[in-house]
Amino acid sequence: MRARGGLRAGVLAAMLAAGALWGVAPASAADHRLGYIDSSRIFQEYADAKDAQQRFDRLVQGWRDEASEKEKAVAALRQEVRDQSPILSAMKRQEKETALQRAVNEYEAFIQDVWGTSGRASQENDRATSEIVQVIRVAVEKVAGTKGFEVVLDASSGFLVYADKSLDITTDVIAELNAKKTAGSQ
Repeated sequence: MRARGGLRAGVLAAMLAAGALWGVAPASAADHRLGYIDSSRIFQEYADAKDAQQRFDRLVQGWRDEASEKEKAVAALRQEVRDQSPILSAMKRQEKETALQRAVNEYEAFIQDVWGTSGRASQENDRATSEIVQVIRVAVEKVAGTKGFEVVLDASSGFLVYADKSLDITTDVIAELNAKKTAGSQ
């Protein structure tokens, strides 16, 4: 799961907004409260994110298994055509070659359908990631609002060079996320 792609875009927007604030009024920049999160840590420790990753991994494994079976069928047909071709009539040889070509086409179509640019794997990854990122954003907004932060950066994005540890709200965000899960399951 490409879990941080969407979050990074949001962080970049937040950084641009922060830059705009400081660029317009540098004298008041000290008045702005900043915080940061470590989205990598959130994705590792947030139970719903781990569950989504496991569901995605199971789907991918199922697709890999199915692709492997299709590949084995193609290999078996290919071997059959190779071994039997000298003894088959032209008509039977053509039937076998047609069956082989059909199996190859089905295998390639399956691979494209699942792992192509807009394939099922990409779509499922985007869907699962966007759901988790949205929930994380809500939790970040809540924690940031509670702490009075105007801008929250993401330390795992590489944009944060230094920050005082007291500005790190990652633990609070994880607690908020997991509290919502606990409250929702009761």
